[in-house]
Amino acid sequence: MRIVRHYAHGAPSVLRVEEAEKPQPGPGEVLIRSEAIGVTFAEVQRRQGIPIGGHASLPGAPGGDVAGTVEALGEGVTGLRVGDRIVVDVDHSAYADHVVADAAWAIPIPDSMDAAEATLLPSPAQTAYHALKESGQLAPGETVLIDAASGGVGHLAVQIAKAMGAGKVIATASTQAKLDFVRGLGADVTVNYTDEDWDEQVKAATEGRGADVVLETVGGDILTKSVALTAQFGRLVFYGSASGDIQPIHPLMLSRMKTVAGFALYAMLYNKPEAIAEGRRDLLDMIGTGKVRPVVHERLPLEDAVKAHELMEARAQLGKVVLVP
Repeated sequence: MRIVRHYAHGAPSVLRVEEAEKPQPGPGEVLIRSEAIGVTFAEVQRRQGIPIGGHASLPGAPGGDVAGTVEALGEGVTGLRVGDRIVVDVDHSAYADHVVADAAWAIPIPDSMDAAEATLLPSPAQTAYHALKESGQLAPGETVLIDAASGGVGHLAVQIAKAMGAGKVIATASTQAKLDFVRGLGADVTVNYTDEDWDEQVKAATEGRGADVVLETVGGDILTKSVALTAQFGRLVFYGSASGDIQPIHPLMLSRMKTVAGFALYAMLYNKPEAIAEGRRDLLDMIGTGKVRPVVHERLPLEDAVKAHELMEARAQLGKVVLVP
């Protein structure tokens, strides 16, 4: 079978397609014949040598969200059968014709979704949902600020926040095309965060009080300004740093009863299975009723993994970039 690996850190060109033996599932695992693989920005950073959200050791074999058909079951696996179509977050060796994955994390693919759309269910949709609900404690009627709102997680967060009853969703992005995209998904206010006064625009949109819940994944100056834009008693949820620049947050910035909460999906998967199960049911209902629409920006052949990473690095995508073996 084919697999994408890299033996050095650097530009997307370090990625290469190799031949490898088909893996075999261990206890609690399933073997999946891949139909689509969702590319995540965290893996772009690890390929660059930036250990955001995980290790960046060599040799590297990127992880991702894999949708496909179950070919074999490992010892002790129940609730799944050979032939089932599932999607699951795979932490390494995901860019491949076949992958092994933890059976407990598998999500059945709804009949209404194709494999590429389904790749948004594991890490992007669950991150958006639980960042809002578990860490952000979003209540109906509250104002939400979503930074980098046009990406794989952000575009879902806009829709999920609305589905959860947010009173106003403010979405930031870096181009007019991205702002138009997220407004089409339901954002009430859009702001270009490359504008020098973008924070003043957000303040104006909240009548000076700031947002009750802030989802932040850019880092750098965007992070520190987002803390300032968090309302009294508000919650900022930090779930990544696309810039690779994490600025310190002075405790005095939180003195108006603000909270900064971290979020990591793996912490949820390992420690809160009941919340994960409830979230999956809610997400599938939101998608089934049309309240949330996963968007695939581009579907590329597996051998175009380099192009997929180039798209991600250029911040050119609207929604998800997917590899198709």
